[in-house]
Amino acid sequence: MKCPQIKISTFLKGTVFFSLFTVFFVFQSCSPKVAKVDLPYDSLESFTVSGDSLQPDRWWTAFNDDTLNILIDSALEDNLSLKTVWYQLIESRASVAVVNAGVLPQIDLQLRSGISRPEPDFVGGENTQLSLGANYELDLWGRIRYSIHAEEYRFKASYYDYKTAAITLSSQITLNWFRLKAWNQQYKLIKNQIATNEKVLALIRARFASGQVKGVDILRQKQLIESTKAQKVFIETQIYTLQNQLSVLLGQPPEGTVDSISSSLPELPELPSTGVPLKLVNRRPDVQSAYFNLQASDRDLAAAISNKYPRLQFSLTAAIRSNTFENLFQNQAVAVTGSLLAPLFYGGRLQAEVDRNEAVRQQQVNNYANVVLTAFQEIENSLIREQKQIENISLIENQIDLLQKTIGQLRYEYLNGSLPYLDVLVAINQEQQLRRDLINAKLQLLEIRVGLYRALAGGFETDRESELEEEQL
Repeated sequence: MKCPQIKISTFLKGTVFFSLFTVFFVFQSCSPKVAKVDLPYDSLESFTVSGDSLQPDRWWTAFNDDTLNILIDSALEDNLSLKTVWYQLIESRASVAVVNAGVLPQIDLQLRSGISRPEPDFVGGENTQLSLGANYELDLWGRIRYSIHAEEYRFKASYYDYKTAAITLSSQITLNWFRLKAWNQQYKLIKNQIATNEKVLALIRARFASGQVKGVDILRQKQLIESTKAQKVFIETQIYTLQNQLSVLLGQPPEGTVDSISSSLPELPELPSTGVPLKLVNRRPDVQSAYFNLQASDRDLAAAISNKYPRLQFSLTAAIRSNTFENLFQNQAVAVTGSLLAPLFYGGRLQAEVDRNEAVRQQQVNNYANVVLTAFQEIENSLIREQKQIENISLIENQIDLLQKTIGQLRYEYLNGSLPYLDVLVAINQEQQLRRDLINAKLQLLEIRVGLYRALAGGFETDRESELEEEQL
């Protein structure tokens, strides 16, 4: 449907209200329409693997770790980065209120008073004026309305940005907590390995004193002990570093006050159900944020198009003035004016603004599609990696069992003098390293599950969100 051509002279005939009524409804069909959002690819029908358990919104509770629950609750309250994102949300809410004010008349009260000195041909004296002015623009083409909708969508996007930040923070706390536990397990293991190696060194020295072994066996065993001690120093460094990182995430100075030496890694919870891929990823706050940013850019484009159409504005001025303040209220004047502003030539600026907003909208379309696609990838990768990591852990455990049997046989042959100690030493070193690898592998499995929970997370409500909802009621 084409927009009708209305002459200004025709428009000005009749009463003002009749004209407004006519123009508003005639041009409603010319208002820019909102385009439908379609993904540029076919959505997945199902994921490779799916579990049977339901994932809770507060997904970290699936690990049944009371200390972890306390740490995350504390971080959600005190983390400084999350607070920053929260106040960005508050800023966005204020921007909505600012734009919403555009639909109401703007009213100003002004008091002017001055005294001029007498000059030739001019009567000096006091000049006082009190005026009340009001301005209002009738939103014929939806320019103001679309601008309001754009800010509202940006506010919604900011809301989901905050939820994304909360999920990211909870995953960071969980990962750091599990890594701290793993390194503490490594610390216990390395101390036991050092003690075991020192006992073996004592036995070798006793055999050397009786002339049963060579002195080089003592040196090799000492080298193994020193190598194990170097691993212990590295592990201690990682523990202190992780404690400091965790303290900062909790909004505290990096003092290394978090203690988890007595902790152990939790068992892997049951695999959560993945459900329908597109419905699942649409729960993610980062997907929701990308969607609302796209809607905001669409409304910005509509507002830019509407800006090319004429604007109808009204102004009301009521004033009282006098040469003396005592006679101020004796003279009054009221003026009501209406104006129709039609853009004729702006050097292409208005069309360029439309083109710019169209380009921004296309950016947001592709960004939204990419966020959804990345969500599919994250979930699918986590599911596959978890399966393969479970297989990897089983293989490491089998290697440890075989090496234990091998070491027993090698020691027997060594004690009988039919085998050099170097073969025993290599086997012992391999077995100890595999035990450390096993802890790392179990940690990686938990990290993969945390990544899966985060990829499937639909968000959870924090105390700040509850307070915001109460304020809006």
